Amino acid sequence: SNDERVRHSSSARRPPTSASPRIMDRANARVAATTAHITRAPTSAYMEDVVNQTPYRAALRACRDDLWKFIDETNANPIFVRLAWHDAGTFDYHVRSWPKCGGANGSIRFEEEMSHGANAGLSKALKYLEPFKAKHPLLSYADVIQLAGATAIEHAGGPKIKMRYGRVDVETPEECAREGNLPGAEPPFGDGSPDAATHLRNVFGRMGFSDREIVALSGAHTIGRAFKERSGVTENGYGAKNGTKFTGCPAGHGGGGGTCPFSARHDGDADKGVGMEGGRSWTKHWLKFDNSYFKREHDEDPANLLWMSTDKALHVDDEFRKVFEEYAESQEAFFADFAAAYKKTERVRRAVEARGRDRVRVVTWDMTP
Repeated sequence: SNDERVRHSSSARRPPTSASPRIMDRANARVAATTAHITRAPTSAYMEDVVNQTPYRAALRACRDDLWKFIDETNANPIFVRLAWHDAGTFDYHVRSWPKCGGANGSIRFEEEMSHGANAGLSKALKYLEPFKAKHPLLSYADVIQLAGATAIEHAGGPKIKMRYGRVDVETPEECAREGNLPGAEPPFGDGSPDAATHLRNVFGRMGFSDREIVALSGAHTIGRAFKERSGVTENGYGAKNGTKFTGCPAGHGGGGGTCPFSARHDGDADKGVGMEGGRSWTKHWLKFDNSYFKREHDEDPANLLWMSTDKALHVDDEFRKVFEEYAESQEAFFADFAAAYKKTERVRRAVEARGRDRVRVVTWDMTP
């Protein structure tokens, strides 16, 4: 009827009553979904962070370039990797407070920690880095150490590791980690483990690593050497006459004068030598980061190559062996897993969680140079 049409028309023109909370929630949800793609205007605090981030990133890049040149001239790849690992390897996944949790916090620069038995010889690496820290004072010691390790791996032909930077340094020796955090080489093991495989799981498990990550990180032995004067796991010490045919070319091995008849470097440049001669390596080309460690070159030449109980455990233990053999077949798999596991050694709580100091740079945390 006409009256019916008038009533409908009138009601349509009346102002709406207040919507129920449920209706408003649905409306707000639709608005949020519709505008989700729109970039919000940055806050002044966010813009300040971006501005502050720029010089730190620039310092990281400049320091990396300087480190690359130094490593190329000195063949310091192994000792930088070892220093980075030993600073980070004190991490305890189960401790939730910083700096008690340990990890990559620059504590190894203090004599109280450098004097730990496992760190023998690493004061040399720290002295190498002091000029870089002085030239790039904006960077923390912890970042310079980890940057040196990652750069050394890449320079040796290994994977580019997308590390995160912005670490906080501990400030006093009292904040150093206790001794005994790093894995041993031979029994008896400090943690009382009955065998090498158990020991590796105990030590790396404390840091939050899986069996696969343990094998991947152990692959870092593809570069570097052991020395009698440091770890004591070999009779080969400092100097060409105390090395092997791969580390010093002593008398009877045809090198003469400490010059090997081949290059241990990844680029094959024999003119750049091997750095300091001596010691015993795990692989023949111990300045080349590849999957040679998993090829068990020691089996072919036990008189000149090193293989410890913790190395043997990786191809004797059933679970470790599966991964070990996979890496022997696929360098690509090894590189991918190593880079991912190595990146985890960076874990030291976000700076904002670590200490509420104004000087702490949280904005740089997700950077790679």
